[in-house]
Order: sequence, then C-alpha cells, then structure tokens
Amino acid sequence: MTSSARTLDLDITGIAHGGTFIARHEGRVVFVPDAIPGERVRAEVTAGEDGKRFWRAETVEVLEPSPHRRDHIWAEADVSRTPAERVGGADLGHIELGHQRVLKQQVLQEALDKFAGTGLSAPVVEPVGDDDGTGWRTRVSLHVDADGRVGPYAARSHRVIDVATLPLARPAVAAAAFALRSQKPGRVDLVEPGDGRVRVLPRPDGARRGRSEVVFEQVGARRFQLDAAGFWQVHPRAAETLHDAVAEALAGRVDPDATHFDLYGGVGLFAATLAEQGATDIVTVESDRRATEHAAANLADVDVHAVTARVDRFLTGAPDGTRAGAVVLDPPRAGAGRGVVESIHALDPEAVVYVACDPVALARDLGTFRQLGWDVETLRAFDLFPHSHHFEAVALLSR
Repeated sequence: MTSSARTLDLDITGIAHGGTFIARHEGRVVFVPDAIPGERVRAEVTAGEDGKRFWRAETVEVLEPSPHRRDHIWAEADVSRTPAERVGGADLGHIELGHQRVLKQQVLQEALDKFAGTGLSAPVVEPVGDDDGTGWRTRVSLHVDADGRVGPYAARSHRVIDVATLPLARPAVAAAAFALRSQKPGRVDLVEPGDGRVRVLPRPDGARRGRSEVVFEQVGARRFQLDAAGFWQVHPRAAETLHDAVAEALAGRVDPDATHFDLYGGVGLFAATLAEQGATDIVTVESDRRATEHAAANLADVDVHAVTARVDRFLTGAPDGTRAGAVVLDPPRAGAGRGVVESIHALDPEAVVYVACDPVALARDLGTFRQLGWDVETLRAFDLFPHSHHFEAVALLSR
C-alpha cells in the first residue's frame, strides 16, 4: 500500500517462520503478529504496495480469540498496547505454552516439506523443565537511546521502550538491568555465567570492543571457560540438553581410531561430547580466535586440535583422502549451506549430527544431505526459547 493505512478484519490460518501469523485478503498473503491460527483479528496494514505478493499488518483488536490465547507473559508486549509500544523478543508469549510447541512443530514440518524432500516427520518439540517458561535468559541485550533511555526495542523497530518487567530474564539479570544508570547510547549486555554473578558489559556506539572477563560454565563434570561477551547458550539448561542429545545420537558410532570433527565448535562443547563418546582424535573448527583459544584450554586433557578458520575454507583445504569418523556441526542461524554440506559429504564420515537453531536453514541443509545419499535417522527438537518462535533441533544423518 502506498496510501494511508488500511484496517482489515482477517481470519488467521497459520503460522509463518519467524513468529508472525498468516491471513489472506483478496488472494494476497498478509503477515500478522500477535495473533493465533483460528482467530479473527482486526489488523492495520503497515507495509506492502499494490501489486505486491504480500502485506504486513499489526493486530489492533482480537475479534474472535483462540482458546489457546492467554494474557501475554510480558505485559509490555500485550496486544492491549498500541503496536508501536509493544516490545519484541517474546512473540509467542500470548499463547498457552503447550500450544506454542505445537505451532513450532508445524513450522518445522512445513520447512521439511518445502525444502528437505518427502517423508520426514517433524518431532514433538520437547519441553525443557516443567516451569512456566519464564526466568531463563542468562544473557540479555538492552539498548540505550540518545536520551539515555535503557530498554528493549519495540518489536520490528529500533525504538527503545521503557519497561517495568523483564519476565524472560533470570531474576539476577533483571535486577541488574533495572539498576543500570547513566549509560552512553548504544547497547548493554548482561551476562549471568555459571557462578551466578551478573556481568554488565556496556557497548557504546563507536567504541572498540575490548577483551572481556573470562567466565565459566559447567556441563556435567566439565568446566568451560569463555569470554563473558562470547557465545554460550542462553537457556541455563540448553548446553546440557544439547550435549546429551548429541551424545545419544553418537552412541556406538565413535571409532576411537578415526578423526572426528566439531564444526562451528565455539569453546568446545561438542568436541567434549565426542571425547566422552570415545573419540581420541578431534578437530574443532571455529572462526572466532578467542573461542578457539578457550576450546584448546577447555579440552587440554583430550587430543584436540583447535583450528581458527571459517568452516567452509577449512573444509575446502582439507587434504585429499581425509576421512572422518563422525562430524558434529552447529552452524549459525543461516545454516551450513550447500558448499559446506558437500564438503562434509566428501569427508565420507560414518555419521553426521547437525545441531540447528533455524528450522528453514536446517531443512535446506537436510535436503542437500539427502540428495547426496544421506538418511535422517533421528530428529529431535527442544523448546529452549519459551515464549519466542525460536527452538533447537538435533538431527542424526547416516548413509
């Protein structure tokens, strides 16, 4: 639309990847947040031009609510607020928790059907813990505007919103956030590592990012060191959950005489999993130099070769005849991509375990593996980001 905003009454028919919902108007798809399939909502069109395939709209009123609708877990994101004043980061928080997982399973199934080929069934998205899905964020990023206002961004915006609550944050993280004073414009990261003490990491606009404090996380009997500003899973049980899922997938498949690969390895979480399953020769590959240094330290008791390199370049440079025992990969949200998948295939591994944080990227890469002759033996999914559209999946592939 190029003229003034239009208000439409829409029937919501499905959920899209990314946490918005689907309606149709005169043959055109309309993407609408803050809704639930089966509802009828009144929405204001905010983006799209005549002739475009789809529009975007904002829910302004729920006309016929779903039985799965609940008061939003985050009051500042509730549909009762004007769209410009709703915070982002909890895009499924208005939906009963069990039904959120049903919808996530649907998103994964639709991605598999579209990109991975026929015959794959999306698993039930498993809960992690039995709580109400709040208080799990050990890492929170807030923003600081030119007026010194500190808070999250409004959904689909870069405008900072004042909030009185941070329900997804760990209690100590929320307390530290509300104690912030006199921050320069930019960003502030709050991190609660394994010792429970929150680190406040200001990141003013234009400032060079210096080296942060080294902190520790614990998974089973192993302690992992990392930079406070470095990557670690956000949910306090995520690393353990994924470690256990990868270990279960690898059980009985790790030849101690083979070379095993941990790709996008971070500080060595899945290299440690490989070691626990009997691997004695492990290569972990990560593009972040500091993470690689930490991986080497974290696995000093194991025969691990920690390589700082982009995974695609590392695999392209692998000597002819290199053959892997098992490959674990945990790529970023964009996925591994065809080139990396083909390079993994060229290693001729006994098994591949793919850890994914994006269902569409996972489905695309699984489709490539299947085209190359691989089977998806098992597929699991975990609700490690309750009240948001994100979740994690773990796939085991074999020939």
